[in-house]
Amino acid sequence: MTETSMHSHDSIRAVQWRGDHLRLLDQRRLPQEECWFDCHDAAEVTQAIRDLAVRGAPAIGIAAAWGVAMAARQNAPMDAALAMLRAARPTAVNLMWALDRMKKRIAAGADAGALAAEAQAIQDQDLAANRKMGELGAALIAAHAGVLTHCNTGSLATAGYGTALGVIRAGVAAGRIERVYAGETRPWQQGARLTMWELVRDGIPAQLIADSAAAHLMKSGAVQWVIVGADRIAANGDVANKIGTYQLAIAAKYHGVRFMVVAPSSTIDMATGTGEDIEIELRDPAELLHAAGQRTVVEGAHAWNPVFDVTPAELITAIVTERGVIERPGSIAMQAMFGW
Repeated sequence: MTETSMHSHDSIRAVQWRGDHLRLLDQRRLPQEECWFDCHDAAEVTQAIRDLAVRGAPAIGIAAAWGVAMAARQNAPMDAALAMLRAARPTAVNLMWALDRMKKRIAAGADAGALAAEAQAIQDQDLAANRKMGELGAALIAAHAGVLTHCNTGSLATAGYGTALGVIRAGVAAGRIERVYAGETRPWQQGARLTMWELVRDGIPAQLIADSAAAHLMKSGAVQWVIVGADRIAANGDVANKIGTYQLAIAAKYHGVRFMVVAPSSTIDMATGTGEDIEIELRDPAELLHAAGQRTVVEGAHAWNPVFDVTPAELITAIVTERGVIERPGSIAMQAMFGW
């Protein structure tokens, strides 16, 4: 793949450091408005993460790293800032990974400038990893393929280019992927609002489907791969990702569709043995009972709102990271690549 094709369909940078504050593209407002807002301290970054103004496991980690850098610039108590940011969301391991990396630099005596340099390195390394994963993942896909993706795993969720959407960008640029489908991803509609916005903005033809249409689409033969990201990958290859991923993997297995998980090595959690050990975030049931600020369900109704699920390793064809590809993932293969 040429340098030009690798960087095609790649125009979005949603997390931007402005020298003394962090500027974020508000993902709650897309696609109706491209609205930017500024975070000036760790508390504002924490709130942005908690409120899903910034979301996507790598982007959360990057934003948190910049939150630590701002706390250092302001001589804020660093332990308190780290604890506050760590508690923002529980499932995505990239948040904890980035904060642990910053904490290690603090313990080594890093000043505010060095911590800003470390946050920038985390962001730059994520972008480089995404481009590498795009190349590796696209190489697994035969020509004339159709792919289905879930949630948003693109530039909005990362430093840029994306994880699963990075593979799709690379596959389209290489002429391997002919058909792209995106599931709407209830209840926050990340697929409908965010993934489709990225695809249209970067000139990649795609079709939106209702989440409940995925198995029917697979049965039609239009899809050869499901390509998703991850918020945490356990030591045995089990994958926590946006709610709905597990049922896609089951449907893919039944229909002979391959299933690819694309995530940087910062998403690998070798300290977590299996998916059963991953804490699944439960969010406010009101997110299911309302749409666009309007209640859509009868008063008195209740809801259960887990925002992640766990896909067992045996349903996964390949895990793609910047370090390489693990086909038919399991404990032995994971240990061979990621054992510390």
